[in-house]
Amino acid sequence: MARKLSSLLRPVNLVAVLNRCDWCGNDSLYQNYHDHEWGVPVLNDHLLFEMLLLEGAQAGLNWLVILRKREHYRQVFDDFNPNKIAIYNEQKINRLKNDAGIVRHTLKIRSAVSNAQCYLALCHQKNSFSDYLWEFVGGETVQNNWLKVADIPTTTPIAKALSKDLKQRGFSFVGPTIIYAFMQATGMVNDHLTSCHCHPSNG
Repeated sequence: MARKLSSLLRPVNLVAVLNRCDWCGNDSLYQNYHDHEWGVPVLNDHLLFEMLLLEGAQAGLNWLVILRKREHYRQVFDDFNPNKIAIYNEQKINRLKNDAGIVRHTLKIRSAVSNAQCYLALCHQKNSFSDYLWEFVGGETVQNNWLKVADIPTTTPIAKALSKDLKQRGFSFVGPTIIYAFMQATGMVNDHLTSCHCHPSNG
């Protein structure tokens, strides 16, 4: 009897509940993205290019929609290889327009092709896409200290300046709001709430 009681009284491993930014809700995919990607500085050109195209695809949609489609995007967009995307022909574009696994928006698909061309041209002019982008924030993450989601802006003067410069270089779907979301996602800006476990003050 004692053995049976002792087995019932084993200590329970309680999983600590993490405080997160409200926007990621209870979806495990969204929470994982929030915990391990959003706001983490990205210096890799390839990943920065991928995120730029995905943010453009997200325009007008919830980011979770794109997250759920991201792996399929990687498959049909040649793992976001800009050299391949830059030479997509009409046949390839038509296949993408009929692919239910991505956002079937003609202008967004064509934008990915033209943005790949602009990306290659920019990288030819600059040392790297990463260096170009991070110059806008002085090479360091802009650390904010927001108390609630409603405090977080949808764009900033820096995002507007980067958006303007990208447009002048021929990029599309790079409006100030899209670019600020891109900056948040790639850690150029850290907008985790002060109550969030990802905020530096809670590390």
